[in-house]
Amino acid sequence: FSCNNTFRSVVLVPDEAEDMWHAYNLIAVGDHLRSTTIRRVQTESATGSVSSNKVRTTLCIAVARVEFDTQACMLRINGRNVQENQYVKMGAYHTIDLELNRKFTLIKEYWDIIALERVEMACDPAQHADIGAILLHEGLCHICLVTSSMTIVRAKIDMNIPRKRKGFCGQHDKVSAKSLINFHFDSSHGLFKFYDAIIQGILRHINFEGTFVMVLYHYMIFNRASVISSLISVTHVEKANEALAIETLLVTDELFRSTDLPTRKRYVKLVESVKENGAEVRVFSSLHVSGEQLGQLSGVAAILRFPMPDIADDEGSADSEED
Repeated sequence: FSCNNTFRSVVLVPDEAEDMWHAYNLIAVGDHLRSTTIRRVQTESATGSVSSNKVRTTLCIAVARVEFDTQACMLRINGRNVQENQYVKMGAYHTIDLELNRKFTLIKEYWDIIALERVEMACDPAQHADIGAILLHEGLCHICLVTSSMTIVRAKIDMNIPRKRKGFCGQHDKVSAKSLINFHFDSSHGLFKFYDAIIQGILRHINFEGTFVMVLYHYMIFNRASVISSLISVTHVEKANEALAIETLLVTDELFRSTDLPTRKRYVKLVESVKENGAEVRVFSSLHVSGEQLGQLSGVAAILRFPMPDIADDEGSADSEED
C-alpha cells in the first residue's frame, strides 16, 4: 500500500494482491468510499431516441456490502451515492470494483486501533515476506504464493493422466515422458549454483525469530486443548483480562469485520485493554489455516500467565442462578 492520511480519511493505492486483503479488512459497512468507476447512463436525443453508453466518473458511496474475489483479486463494494453527481442520483445504488493500482479514499467516522494498525502494517515493506509453494496431485499442480495473510493461487496446471484400461501402461509412460526434463549435471556447474540460490532464498524467508516460533508452539498446544472448546468464549477472555492473567491474546480478523457495531467495538476495546496491560495481541487471518481453526473455537482465545480454573465455574453458577 501507498497511503496519504487526512482528517478522518486515508487515500490508499493497493500495489499487490495482499493489499486487497488488507483493504477488505479496512472497509466496513457504514464507511464512505470515494473512487473512480464506470456507470452506464442513458441519454435521450431531441428526436426521442434513447442511447446507452458507459462513462467514467468519480463517486462517493456509503458502503452497504463488501465482497472479495480472491481469484480475480478484486473488491466489489456496493452502496448508495452520497454526493452530487451528474450521472448518478443521490441515494442511488452503485457497485464500485476496486482493482490493483486503483486509488481510492476511505472515510471513517472513527479510526480504531485495529484499523490504524492494519494501515500501518500494509504500508510497511518489511511485512511483505512471501514464499512460493507447489502443490502436486495426480495430473494436477497448483503454484501458490504464500503471504502472511493469505494464499494466492498464481497458476494451475492440469494434465490428463490415462486411467486403468487396455494399454494403460504404454499410454501412461508416454504422458509421463512429456513432462520429464533431462539434466546433465556433469556438463554445467551453473545448475548447482541455481539450486543453491533457491535454497538460500527459502532460508531467508523462514522466520526463526524466537517470538514467532513460541507463538506457533503455544498455538499447537492450544489446538490440543480444543476438547474444551465449549469453555472458550469472549466472556472468559474478558474475565481473564480483568485479572491481568493474559500473556497472549489470539483473535481472528473476521471479528473486526462484524456488521454489528457494538460487537466490533467490544473486540476493539478488548484488544486495547490487553495491550495496555502489557500483553501481546496476535491477529490471525481467516484465510489462513490457523485463523480457520481459531474461528471454530469462537474466534478468540488467550494464553494465560497463570491458570484460572474458576472462570468456567463462575459462569456455570451464574447460569444456574438465572434458572
